[in-house]
Amino acid sequence: MTAPAPSVARPTKPRTNWPLWALLAAAAAMSVWSGIGIEFDLRPLFEDFGRGWFIIREFFAPNWAFIGRTIPAWTETLSIAVIASLVGCTIALVMSMLASQVTARSNWVYRSAKFVLSLVRSLPDVGYGLLLVALVGVGSLAGILALTMFNIGIVAKLTSETIDGVDPGPLEAADASGADVVQRARMAVLPQILPSYLSYCLYVFELNIRASVIIGIVGGGGIGAIIAVELSRFNYDNLSAIIVLLIVVVFAIDQFSRALRRRLV
Repeated sequence: MTAPAPSVARPTKPRTNWPLWALLAAAAAMSVWSGIGIEFDLRPLFEDFGRGWFIIREFFAPNWAFIGRTIPAWTETLSIAVIASLVGCTIALVMSMLASQVTARSNWVYRSAKFVLSLVRSLPDVGYGLLLVALVGVGSLAGILALTMFNIGIVAKLTSETIDGVDPGPLEAADASGADVVQRARMAVLPQILPSYLSYCLYVFELNIRASVIIGIVGGGGIGAIIAVELSRFNYDNLSAIIVLLIVVVFAIDQFSRALRRRLV
């Protein structure tokens, strides 16, 4: 006679996650309310498709001969990105030292630097472009200044957060040897954050190539200015050639930057 099989306790039924369902219902209600508020309607997408098809066909037939005329503008775009990256990342390194409690000895300096960086990040790159074009006029100077501000906001935030997590051992050694604020930052902090900082610099350089196109459209010079002119003349075949080359350039820089970052970090 065989022994009866031991009874297995049935798993308890999970309880209904009412907060999650309430959150989903609230998100759905807000989406419906937003759609009604802006009179969201997909019908123009289908009704105007025939009119848009003419433009799409132009985009599928790029005018490659036009590329040669855009080389000076591409050179200007790359120059804007390089100068803005160099200046912006240098200022951002100093600001990040002031915006971390590890390197800023004064609480007033730390809070002031945090406040300034929050203000810098509050305006997007296009906003800086419009503001600086109005301030210094149309041209590459406005684009460089706009991208510099954009870079300071990103690199200083990321670098200051990296400084907050450094190993305290070298800092204690620097304090024990009587190092001042600058020596402490240069000898105990900078060697620890340098790979991450250079990685952030390469990252914003990639962003600068993309952002310089938009800033150029609003008057910041470079290839964006050519795009604005061709768009106003409805030369979609010229515009298509520029966009294809832009994708190739951004992809090549992205791969090169990724390979460098992989070696640094």
